[in-house]
Amino acid sequence: MTASRPRVLVIDDEPQIHRFLQPALEAAGYEAVRADTATDGLREIARKPPDAVVLDLGLPDMDGKEALAKARAFYDGPIIILSARDKETEKIDALDLGADDYVEKPFGVGELLARLRVALRHRLHQKGAEPIIVAGDLTIDLIKRMVTRAGVAIRLSPKEYDLFAQLVEGGGKVITHRQLLTAVWGPAHEADVQYLRVFIAQLRAKIETDPASPTQIVTEPGVGYRWYGQDSEA
Repeated sequence: MTASRPRVLVIDDEPQIHRFLQPALEAAGYEAVRADTATDGLREIARKPPDAVVLDLGLPDMDGKEALAKARAFYDGPIIILSARDKETEKIDALDLGADDYVEKPFGVGELLARLRVALRHRLHQKGAEPIIVAGDLTIDLIKRMVTRAGVAIRLSPKEYDLFAQLVEGGGKVITHRQLLTAVWGPAHEADVQYLRVFIAQLRAKIETDPASPTQIVTEPGVGYRWYGQDSEA
């Protein structure tokens, strides 16, 4: 019996985007489903939940962020934002509303497919609730709250560990400054971005092979950070 292909719903009002994405998604092994409006997209998600959603922010009947918030009320699968809006606040708002990632227009299909793979893997990791994560010679034990490299413990303060665990559990997903600060230090510190940068620097000094050129804890300028330990091949 042949396994069904993962269904990817693309919600975008630009016909050329669908003409471009449908064959690319199908060639990559996905089933591409089309919706031209937010209303149609939300109806399709409710009718038959896809494995992932690609959502444009500029839709004719509803702002994409409003559609995102409505989708998140009943859909927990990956949502990747397509956006021609270049303001960092737009990206941050979308991520804080529950988007898994974003891709700026114009974009390359390779980039979108890579982000899609990362988002789908992240959801699989979440469902599997893996307590121990291995990335190269690095091992993160989320139950014992231990991080080791080649069997040797890396000494992290409680807050450093909490911060690293948030990034690791993201599985390659970009996590905003606000999300990290709120999760680790609480809502009262959601604007303390400089404080976060200090802790990120401390973490890199202990985790990265070359802290000056980080490859695991990667900065998304003006937005937040990703951990590329698991998904660097994407």
